[in-house]
Amino acid sequence: MNDPEKINESVSRIRDSFSFSPEIGMVLGSGLSETFSSLVEDVEEITWSDVPFFPEPTVEGHEGKFLCGKLEGKPVLIQQGRLHWYEGLSWDEVIYPIRVQKKLGIEKLIMTNAAGGIDESFSPGDLSLITDHINFSGDNPLRGPNNEEFGPRFPDLSQAYDEKLRGEAHAAAKDMGIELREGVYAMTSGPSYETPAEISALRTLGADLVGMSTVPETIVANHSGLEVLAISCVTNKAAGLQDQLTHKEVLEVTERTNQTLGKLLAKTVKRI
Repeated sequence: MNDPEKINESVSRIRDSFSFSPEIGMVLGSGLSETFSSLVEDVEEITWSDVPFFPEPTVEGHEGKFLCGKLEGKPVLIQQGRLHWYEGLSWDEVIYPIRVQKKLGIEKLIMTNAAGGIDESFSPGDLSLITDHINFSGDNPLRGPNNEEFGPRFPDLSQAYDEKLRGEAHAAAKDMGIELREGVYAMTSGPSYETPAEISALRTLGADLVGMSTVPETIVANHSGLEVLAISCVTNKAAGLQDQLTHKEVLEVTERTNQTLGKLLAKTVKRI
């Protein structure tokens, strides 16, 4: 379980770098950072290497920075990049940034990720709200001793993805004239992509999207009392539905979708 003293030291270093005190936090996934940051005004930043006890991401498309600034006039904290279990990190390391965001005063957490489309009606470039998830990793980031300072021993995940926030995102998409899909997201441990048989099994279980992140952060955010909104950028059809899967394709699709997703996030933030 994360050490409160280490978290406090990280938080103190980040606070010293920023003049804003945001209540809205964001986690931007694979390749989804660069264009979006241009929409934020009065930007201040700190790299994770300058924050005590922060591991640095090793995956292309994940920068490892915190930005703070104003989006649609509202102060926001932006986490550029995330940490993944498949990088060989412990759960404590993977969820550490979420614990830090909570301690910084964040109340609402908006996350994005790159996902494969299991539902055959999804196409690369589609945007989808996550309505629920299936934890197919085989583990839980809260396993082990519980610290009541962070949250209860048995947190409720009945509304893991906040319904009201999803409604505001749909309203923002309607204002933009774009389609915003919905689906259940399944997390696998990675780093290998799923096999066609695994995708078939996940479809049977009710999954529409698949990826290697977001679920542990959602679990920990709910444990900490944060309201969560998560949006997937569909970058490819899942295994068995197209010939080959590559991370290069993921980054190419997110780059094409960046501008639309950035505007959607900005309009959503304005509404909440």
